[in-house]
Amino acid sequence: MSKSKLAPRTYNQIQVPRKYTPGKRRFSVYWTWSYPWESNRDVAELDNRFSTMTEVRRVAWPDYESLEYSERMFLQGIAGTLELFHLSLLKFQSLVGEVTEHPVAVYQRIDQAGQRQPLDERILSDTDTLMVFGLDHIVTEQEASPEEIEAVRQFLTREGTCLVLGPHHDVGVSPDLKQRNMEYAHHGDPLVPRQQRFGKYTRSLMKGLGTPIENRWGLRPATVNGNRIAPLTTFNDLDPKGWLNGVTSFNFHPHLPHYALTDDNINVIHVLARQPVDMSHPHPFTEAGNREFNMFLWMPPNAERAGDILFADSTIFTTLFGGDKSLENFWRNLAKSPLEAKMRIGSTRAA
Repeated sequence: MSKSKLAPRTYNQIQVPRKYTPGKRRFSVYWTWSYPWESNRDVAELDNRFSTMTEVRRVAWPDYESLEYSERMFLQGIAGTLELFHLSLLKFQSLVGEVTEHPVAVYQRIDQAGQRQPLDERILSDTDTLMVFGLDHIVTEQEASPEEIEAVRQFLTREGTCLVLGPHHDVGVSPDLKQRNMEYAHHGDPLVPRQQRFGKYTRSLMKGLGTPIENRWGLRPATVNGNRIAPLTTFNDLDPKGWLNGVTSFNFHPHLPHYALTDDNINVIHVLARQPVDMSHPHPFTEAGNREFNMFLWMPPNAERAGDILFADSTIFTTLFGGDKSLENFWRNLAKSPLEAKMRIGSTRAA
């Protein structure tokens, strides 16, 4: 959708509850960060912070050398980079909104004005697909409370619900500076420091829900024809819901997490797609003999949980690094995924 056709923007508004519509999913995105804590980080710190918009402009020059990203129009510090994430979500919001006929609600754990919004019934009561984007740096100490974990657990007892967890990369864990530099040379992004650890909030939520996954590394995917991401290795026999119908690849991002399994029970979680790794530069992951990393995973419903749990990196839903028809097919599959016919309608209606 062109900018001229975008709906007018509002700010500081209270979310209007979306009424349940049979077969039409209601999506909510939850950014796990504290916007003030992230944007107020000391720019003299080398590690564990986002780049400033000035640094982005310098590295990506001349991509952002237009009036809309100038100091007259756009924040130039870390806050500007955080706003890029919001802007890069617009295409996903637009497509999903068209398919579902519901606006995609976007929440921040702590927003620009310091207003805290925990995961609770105010978000979950009118949500069918909850997307938790784990882009909080570990040093900012975000963590899911027992009440939030229980609220999400109760959310998943509703038929037809879906939780998409997206803890981001974990770069530079080792105290060995040579290994950190190896990781840096592997992903090749000058905007990512030698140590950038994400996702304490998402990790705590995952632990509370008992999901056997850990986000590790920041791996550069293999590419074809320049910087087009190499096709996924998919396992369609494990995908009865068709999440990956018509999907051959996601969008390129230079440092993606490997979603490592911490439980070998294949009935608990299914790896639906793996991504080939760029082998042009060494990395501890590839030196251990790995050639692909886990990219997209599914935890089917079980006796205690009626909803699905998916694992997919947040950058798959943004357009900072582009996208194509295959990616849009993935978005549509998520949006079109029908609510179960036996859904308890009363429990999904917004108050």
